[in-house]
Amino acid sequence: MNPEQFEQIVAQEFPGAIPEKFRPLIRNVAFVVEDEPSDDVRAEEGLEGDETLLGYYRGVPTTARGDMYGIGGVLPDSIVLYQLPIEEEAEFLCTGNPALFEDRVRKVVRETIWHEVAHHFGMDEEEVARREAGREE
Repeated sequence: MNPEQFEQIVAQEFPGAIPEKFRPLIRNVAFVVEDEPSDDVRAEEGLEGDETLLGYYRGVPTTARGDMYGIGGVLPDSIVLYQLPIEEEAEFLCTGNPALFEDRVRKVVRETIWHEVAHHFGMDEEEVARREAGREE
């Protein structure tokens, strides 16, 4: 899948990933697509050679923003979606049926957006995992 197709999927899947009532609360966040996590991100997250990330949130969670947040120049938070690992996960989920590939990419993108936006709202990995376990497909 070329980068433009992947970015289009990210834009199309965002509304389905986040409940409507929470979308207006996502402020000052840039969504970015990159091929894979950088060496710096890999080191920061303590990833081993065969480990990777599907997405990555960097910024100040809404729960940590004080009254003075946004006064002056504030760079946006970022949510990065990593195209190659997402595509690899989608291929794995296809269980030998390539016709399912785009559908599975969309599913992984939706789940990754939800996961990273949960971090934006201040949830740590444990809380995100607990809530993901309770989400319905």
